[in-house]
Amino acid sequence: MEARRIAVVAGLVAGATLAAWAAFAVASEAGKQTLQIEGSTTVGPIAEAFAEAFMKANPNVQITVKMTGSGDGAAALIDGRGQIATMSRFMKPAEYQKAVEKNVTPCPHAVAMDGVCAVVHPSNPLKAITRVQLRDIYAGKITNWKDLGGPDMPIVVISRDTSSGTYEVFAEKVMGKDKMSEKVEYVNSNPQAHARIKTTAGAIGYVGLGFLDASVKALTVDGVAPSRKTIATGVYPISRPLFFFTNGYPELGSTLHSFCTFFLTEKGQEIIEAKGFVPLTNY
Repeated sequence: MEARRIAVVAGLVAGATLAAWAAFAVASEAGKQTLQIEGSTTVGPIAEAFAEAFMKANPNVQITVKMTGSGDGAAALIDGRGQIATMSRFMKPAEYQKAVEKNVTPCPHAVAMDGVCAVVHPSNPLKAITRVQLRDIYAGKITNWKDLGGPDMPIVVISRDTSSGTYEVFAEKVMGKDKMSEKVEYVNSNPQAHARIKTTAGAIGYVGLGFLDASVKALTVDGVAPSRKTIATGVYPISRPLFFFTNGYPELGSTLHSFCTFFLTEKGQEIIEAKGFVPLTNY
């Protein structure tokens, strides 16, 4: 299903790769323009960096980026409070239904690939985990690291909040039909999850690829380590595309179109790589 969705998106933007940067530099019409972007805390850093580069090239364009979660981004687009919803998951059928009721036609633009990475404190000797073990930890069936060959220490389970696209992907690809335990601790963003795990010896959580660093340890999942290659090819079992959603496909040559196709340019790829994500292009 994800592959088919990405193929549709790729078809929509075919032919724009080499022309996108030129359009990007000249697309602004006369007068001050604004773009309102809202949504995912995972995709937000990409959108912010794109906005900085875009405004530098187009001084008459003002772009604001708000990061409160994929669900909030969908709601903002549907309610007409913004032109772009940044989302780390695909839009839900219920969200599409609300959009149609308000004469909004959500159009996805896959801008990068990411992996939902299972991470622990660096002092934890564990190096590998399976999706079944992850599910059992989050369901409350495994509560001590000794049950996985680690130290005799309670597991502190950290999850993203339920409005997060990262949560939705983890729930779909790891939890399945199982519910999370009442003892799971929820945080509002990738940075909060990262901060909680790096300061808590017994913690486990999940963050996007761009939030991996030396202060947390990424575990292999089902024998596969999260990396650019494993995520780009979908071999890593919790891989996902990251999206911009707009109301319909942007008018060709417009500022909105230039911004939404910026990921196809070499500059866009450089930004995506710098933020720790995986480009869809390979220049």
